[in-house]
Amino acid sequence: MASHLPGHRPMERRLAAILAADVVGYSRLMERDEAATLAALTERRKGILKPLVVRYHGRIFKLMGDEAFVEFASAVNAVECAVALQDGMSKANARVPASDHILLRIGINLGDVVVEGRDLYGDGVILAKRLQGFAEPGGICISRNLHEQVSKRLTFGFEDLGEREVKNIATPVRIYRVRTEAPVGPRAPLGPPERPSIAVLPFANYSGDPGQQYFSDGITEDIITELSRWRQLQVFSRHATFRYREKSTDAKEVHRELGAQYLVEGSVRRVGERIRITAQLIDTRSGSHVWAERYDREMSDVITIQDDVVRTIVGTLVGRVQAAGAEHARRRPPASLAAYDCVLRGHALPWGDPEADAEARRLYEKAIELDPGYGLAHALLALMMYAEWNRDTTGSDAALDRAFELAKKAVELDENESYCHFMLGQVYLFRRSFDLAEQYHRRAVEMNPNNPEHLADMGGLLLCVGRPEEALEWLHKARRVDPYFGPAWYWHQMGMAHFVAHHYEEAIAAFERSPTMPHWVHAWVGACHAYLGRGERAKKCVAESLRRQPNYSVAICAAKHPFKNPADLDHLRAGLREAGLPE
Repeated sequence: MASHLPGHRPMERRLAAILAADVVGYSRLMERDEAATLAALTERRKGILKPLVVRYHGRIFKLMGDEAFVEFASAVNAVECAVALQDGMSKANARVPASDHILLRIGINLGDVVVEGRDLYGDGVILAKRLQGFAEPGGICISRNLHEQVSKRLTFGFEDLGEREVKNIATPVRIYRVRTEAPVGPRAPLGPPERPSIAVLPFANYSGDPGQQYFSDGITEDIITELSRWRQLQVFSRHATFRYREKSTDAKEVHRELGAQYLVEGSVRRVGERIRITAQLIDTRSGSHVWAERYDREMSDVITIQDDVVRTIVGTLVGRVQAAGAEHARRRPPASLAAYDCVLRGHALPWGDPEADAEARRLYEKAIELDPGYGLAHALLALMMYAEWNRDTTGSDAALDRAFELAKKAVELDENESYCHFMLGQVYLFRRSFDLAEQYHRRAVEMNPNNPEHLADMGGLLLCVGRPEEALEWLHKARRVDPYFGPAWYWHQMGMAHFVAHHYEEAIAAFERSPTMPHWVHAWVGACHAYLGRGERAKKCVAESLRRQPNYSVAICAAKHPFKNPADLDHLRAGLREAGLPE
């Protein structure tokens, strides 16, 4: 009522799209060279930010330190300006050393704002600022309100990050990431040097038993794996395509959202010892069927069916000459269908959960018992032994030694399976045989260059051998190959790479993007805060680490991270000690 009394003006409000941007690692940059940082930031604002704001009809209403706030009347203009801003910053960074890069995180919200002179306040501004905290360095996050306005009017892709708790906001907020690395929309006609891009949707389970979903998923993943071997194809990984499992999706929608030119979809019906698999290849731009086939076979022929599907797709999209050579590079198929079934069951279990890992170990051991020559089963069992060693705090290397024997056997049994080479490289890394580790990791990437896991794991290797900037390039490459790729361990490796590079703000942001944070991650985040001079926050992180693992210590943490460069290990130890982790 008071606002309507004489002498009081009603509060002015309006709907606006608010862009909030901040500089990643600003404190670190200022500490290293304050004058150079301020000069570079001033130059970027004058040469990049302000001209773009004018071009997209925005208004800068607040500019302070490492932050900028911009108002737009148009939600579309706000997103297009943000994308252009990140592109401009990226090009400017390419002209200077990596240590001088200025990276932005951007959040955009469409909401109600309060006008006070030339400044804006209110929840609309607060949420935009909070959203920038969810963006990765160089990235853009937007609210659901804004996404609803722009998703059908822009050619960028959008990744749904789900609902998140946001500080000072009463209800969870649904957040979307703008996929600037892979714009979608109408593509140029296929032709050299562009590679045909293909997405394999999860094959439908028509067996009448929901418990058979793992089997149809496993067949889908195997087809993705085999197609990924072909450098002439760009293959979207399961992280990009399995999100469509529960959706009614047409080919043009997949083309619009992923940019895939071709789509494989199909179904699996398993009845007793018989199996029926249907598969079809669709041109997403026209919606027309390029090829379709139905296979009615004995269960023992399932691997042959997969090979037929892959050879036909490769032959159709790449050329008959290359397809004729498919047999040469093919993985060794399991001799036992029951062994293959055990591997599929184990692979369908969640990774990192001790109970699930124990069940997966049992299934892989059973697969090896049924088929002693099954290389992939040996590699996956090696992974379980490595996980057991990683959780062990007694100092014993027995599980790692067992993983080593299994991984060596896996490569001997199936030298054409990239995962076998990756696993042997991983165990060599933790045995601190760094040259051999790199050799096998690179071999895995050469064999399956479209696999984002292999690319990210190459980043994990490089951060351990003292090349964190190269590591970050490989980790970012994994997300360029598959913008939807982002398992928990990926963000852990991203955080470790930034930590080794002394990028503590970026490390914290990466660690906190992980959907799960084990006890050791809390300790690393504590070390980051310690180096940033945030003693209280560092101690809280370590307290959480010790709550989850009471006997955790600096020595145990150091033993599980194989740094080639002693200075990198000393850097970690010093940060953990400063954060309060017991010796």
